[in-house]
Amino acid sequence: MDDKRARFEGQVLPHLDAAYRFARWLCRPGEADDVVQDAVLRAFRGFDALRGSDAKAWLLTIVRNCHLTAAKQQQRRGLVPLPEESDAADGHAMIANNDNPESEAILSDHKKVLDRLVASLPEEHRTVLMLREIEEMDYAQIAAVTNVPIGTVMSRLARSRAALKAKWMQEVEGAPRAVR
Repeated sequence: MDDKRARFEGQVLPHLDAAYRFARWLCRPGEADDVVQDAVLRAFRGFDALRGSDAKAWLLTIVRNCHLTAAKQQQRRGLVPLPEESDAADGHAMIANNDNPESEAILSDHKKVLDRLVASLPEEHRTVLMLREIEEMDYAQIAAVTNVPIGTVMSRLARSRAALKAKWMQEVEGAPRAVR
């Protein structure tokens, strides 16, 4: 194994899960794998340009740029997405594999609602929210990934949290309540 590959595997690949999670929040279902694969290839090709900076922020910046490039290409093609795995037509998704299907269904419903609400946020708000809350990056790292000032990161994060809370509360108030 050559030196560049060993250094790349040691510095960048530990952040592969974070890159995938971030891409999953940026992209439509099924696109995250392609975006991360493209980002890792680009990161490896440009690894010599990384000079002592934060490898995680650097990789997530590449993921974001790959997502933006892919989104522009899709707009030109007019892509029709395939159905999601959770569609009723996929019978295997409807079979419970655990001892408590009720709690799994409730958890799954909450996750779908949260995913839908987060996806409804504007991309710049969704991006800073995911980087801060899921990837636990600090404001400076988020500013580096998104290429905006730290003050903008802070205000977008505050607005995205407030919007998500308002949407969640509206969802909860609009849902039928269980009889006790």
